[in-house]
Amino acid sequence: MQKSSFQRLAPWLLTVIVVGVVLVGVNAFGQDAAAAADAEPPKKTLWSMALAGGWAMYPLALFSVAMITLAVYNFMQLTKGKFAPPELKHAILSNMAEVRVRSAIEHSAASPSYLGRMMANALPFVDATEPESLGREKVENAMADFASKENPAYMTWVGYFSTISAAAPMVGLLGTVSGMIKAFDALNTSKGADPGKMASAISEALITTAAGLIVAIPCLFFFVFFKNKLNAMVADVQRTAEEGLSAAIATVNADQQLAKVPEGIAEG
Repeated sequence: MQKSSFQRLAPWLLTVIVVGVVLVGVNAFGQDAAAAADAEPPKKTLWSMALAGGWAMYPLALFSVAMITLAVYNFMQLTKGKFAPPELKHAILSNMAEVRVRSAIEHSAASPSYLGRMMANALPFVDATEPESLGREKVENAMADFASKENPAYMTWVGYFSTISAAAPMVGLLGTVSGMIKAFDALNTSKGADPGKMASAISEALITTAAGLIVAIPCLFFFVFFKNKLNAMVADVQRTAEEGLSAAIATVNADQQLAKVPEGIAEG
């Protein structure tokens, strides 16, 4: 089932909203800071430290906005309701236990969840002409094909955390190098030590390093967290599908199992 246009655009809409909120906040903060500067000498603030970081703070700010947007989007996408709703699990398991495969397919097709879409694709391969397995191999192959097509789409959005966590320290390091170049350039052009210029350049170098790590560390955490969450959700869906198929096979073969008499037991 193809994703809707809203689902495809959701991450970018979230990005626009977050960027808009950040820009409004920055503008308001800048106005307040300007007003305060007219009234009293400027104080060292988080915003002034960010400005002191130089050009590298702008891409790092974009990385932080992207991180927040991705976190919100993944929290919205990786939920039990979108993967394996409890009511759908119960409907599938109860129908399969009574070998009502068509009813299980209908319930699955009516749900946009991961479990519903997978079962709607896999259950039509149930083969009543093979009572011992009900075509289990073909059903499991269909489930595997569905997972191989669906999982990369979810993993792509999780993988962006890994990209940001690797890129942010590199940008911070580049800002550090830029700041140190400015420090040595100030030392060379002033024919001696200029404490003001030296302090400003070194401050820029240290701030960009810290900012890169501040962005990268949460991204690394989010990557591991959402990756494990995705794997757990997919495993829960596959476990439900296996249980339903096993229940149907057990029901079909129940009479044959009861008819078998254990060897070596005499009739009383």
